[in-house]
Amino acid sequence: MLLVGDDWAEDHHDVELMDADGRRLVKARLPEGVAGMARLHALIAEHTGQADPEDVEVRVGIETDRGPWVRALVAAGYTVFAINPMSVARFRDRHRVSGAKSDPADAHVLADVVRTEAHQLRTVAGDSAQVEAIKMLARTHKTLIWENTRHTQRLRHALRDYFPAALVAFTDLDAPDTLELLARAPDPDAAKRLSFK
Repeated sequence: MLLVGDDWAEDHHDVELMDADGRRLVKARLPEGVAGMARLHALIAEHTGQADPEDVEVRVGIETDRGPWVRALVAAGYTVFAINPMSVARFRDRHRVSGAKSDPADAHVLADVVRTEAHQLRTVAGDSAQVEAIKMLARTHKTLIWENTRHTQRLRHALRDYFPAALVAFTDLDAPDTLELLARAPDPDAAKRLSFK
């Protein structure tokens, strides 16, 4: 199980991924929109290992129950909990003496609230044919991102053992240019003979 705290603003989301024991796995600031949602799916995929996406329960705590971002979270198959901002403020006091608002810290609070209080929270659910269509598309999108992440991790492990110079040369292993060059020079000998004419 992965827990996600999502403190949203108009143009970005501060997120934190936490494991079931309350350990922070990663925190990030994501842009609003498709690019941000894709990055969130990728972060979750990176922390699920080789597990099948359908076997991993992802619980998300966020301070709203509406909007395209929330619909996309629900459509992706995540369990989304809409948490009242006043409740978050009270939970914030448990984590910090000052009680001051901080978006990254609130993402931590939201993830921890979902970890410890899920049985007391209400989930957000889709309810229309359009939501069901979005659900299917969003799950497919998520699955493709997770598969891409898995294949990139497998490529990184294979290159580390067989062709470590490629890891030095290429920082983004799933970039089209990187994949094209690796197809032309899949081993050290071929890379030595590679011409850039």
